[in-house]
Amino acid sequence: MTPARRVAAAGLLALGCYGCTVGPDYKKPASAVPTEYRGLPPDQVARSEAASFGDEVWWDAFQDEVLRDLIRTALNQNYDVRIAAARILEAGAALGITQADQVPSLAANASGEKAQLADSHLGPGFKASTVQVGLSFAWELDFWGKFRRATESARANLLAQEWARRQVITSLVSDVADAYFALRELDLELEISRETLSSRTDSLRLTQLLEARGATSQLDVRQAEQLVYGAGAAIPDLEARIEQQENFISILLGENPRPITRGRKLTDQPHALEVPAGLPSQLLERRPDIRQAEQQLISANAQIGVAKADYFPQITLTASGGYESAALKALFTGPAAFWTLGAGLLQPIFEGGRIRSGVSLAEAREDEALWAYQRTVQQGFRDVADALIGYEKSQEFRAQLEQLSSSAGEATKLSNMRYKGGATSYLEVLDSDTRYFSAQIAVAQAYLRELEAFVQIYRALGGGWEVPQGEGIANVPEPPK
Repeated sequence: MTPARRVAAAGLLALGCYGCTVGPDYKKPASAVPTEYRGLPPDQVARSEAASFGDEVWWDAFQDEVLRDLIRTALNQNYDVRIAAARILEAGAALGITQADQVPSLAANASGEKAQLADSHLGPGFKASTVQVGLSFAWELDFWGKFRRATESARANLLAQEWARRQVITSLVSDVADAYFALRELDLELEISRETLSSRTDSLRLTQLLEARGATSQLDVRQAEQLVYGAGAAIPDLEARIEQQENFISILLGENPRPITRGRKLTDQPHALEVPAGLPSQLLERRPDIRQAEQQLISANAQIGVAKADYFPQITLTASGGYESAALKALFTGPAAFWTLGAGLLQPIFEGGRIRSGVSLAEAREDEALWAYQRTVQQGFRDVADALIGYEKSQEFRAQLEQLSSSAGEATKLSNMRYKGGATSYLEVLDSDTRYFSAQIAVAQAYLRELEAFVQIYRALGGGWEVPQGEGIANVPEPPK
C-alpha cells in the first residue's frame, strides 16, 4: 500500500469513530417544585388553573395607553436593552468561532524570490529565481468530541444571553410601570395637597373674619394658619419629587430628562382584583432568570467534556500541494508540481497535573452552576409567594384606609360645623383636619402599594418579555434551537 493510501485509510478509520464524545451528557436537574404557590387564595387553590397571569403580554396586562407608549419607547431606546442585544451578537460570534474548529482549514499561498550572489574565490556569482503557488490543508479531527462539546457550550451561552436579554426586558417593563404609577401617586398627593390648601385658606379667612368681629380669639387664627402652612409646605416638596420622578422615567426611556405625559389617574388604573398564578411547574419554563441559569448549567456541563478530551491524543491530517519553478512560464507544467500528505498524533504523557486540574476546575464550575440554578428556582417560588400575599393584603389594607379616610372626612365636617356653631374650639378642627389630610395621603400611597404588588406578581410569574410583532425591539436574530 502506498503512503498516500495509508494516510487515507487512517483518515477513514478516524472518521468512522468520529461520533465518540467524552464528558457527561446534560440531564435536566430535578427541582423541588411545590404543588401550589403559597399565598394563593383558597378558591384559586381549589381550581388549580393552568393559566398564568405571566402568560399575558404586557400590552394586555397594562391598560393605560400612555403607559404602553412609555414601555414601547423604553424597549426601543433603553441602553440596558441595547447592551443585552449586543451581548447576544457577541455570543453568536463566539459560537461561530468555536464551530470553525470542527472543520478543516484551507489556505492558499504564493511566493516569488530572485537572488544574485556575489563573486567569490569559489567562482563567479550567479542569479537565481523561484516562483511558487500552492494550497495547504489542515484538519484536527474531533475524534473525542472536544470541539463538539465546546460548540455545545458556546451555543448554551448564546441561549443564556438571549434569556438574559428577556430578563432585562421583563425588569424594564416592570420598572417603567412602577415608576409611572409612582408618578401618578405623587400627582394625586399634589392634587390632594392643593385642594386641602384651598379649603384651609378659606377656613383661615373665616377665622380671621370671626376674630375681627370678636367672635373668636387670636389663638384660633394662629391654629388655622398652621393648617394652611402645613398644606402649603407639602406642595413644593411634591413638585420637586414629581420632577425628579419624571427625570427617572426619562432615563428608563433612554432619553434626557423631560416632562412625562400622563394617562389615567392612579385610582382609575385597571387591574384585576384576582390574578391566576398558574401551575408552579410552569415557572421553570417561563421565568427568564431560571432559563438563563439552566443554559449556564448546560454550558458548564459541556466544558467538562472539553477538559476530559485533553487526556486523549490529538489526531491531525495535513496536506499541501502546488507548483514551483524557476521560470514563470513553466510554473504549471507537469514537472513543476509537488504535493505532500501527512497525519500526526500527539498524546500527552506528562503534564504535571494540568489536565486533571482542568477537569476538576470544569466539574467545580458545573457544580457551582447547578447550585446557582437551584437557588434561582427557589428564589422564583419565593418571589411568587411574596407577590401573591402582598397583592391580597395590599387590597385589604387599601380598603381599610379608604374607610378611615371617609370617617376622617366626616369628622372634619362635623368639627367645622361645631366650631361655626360655637360648640367647640378651633383645636378640634385642627386635629380632625390634620387627621383627614394624613388619611387621604395614606389612601393614595395604598393605591400605589396595591399597583406595585400587581406589577410584582406579573414580574415574579415571568411576564413582560414578549415584544409586539414588527416593533424591531432589541433587533437581534433569534438564537438557534
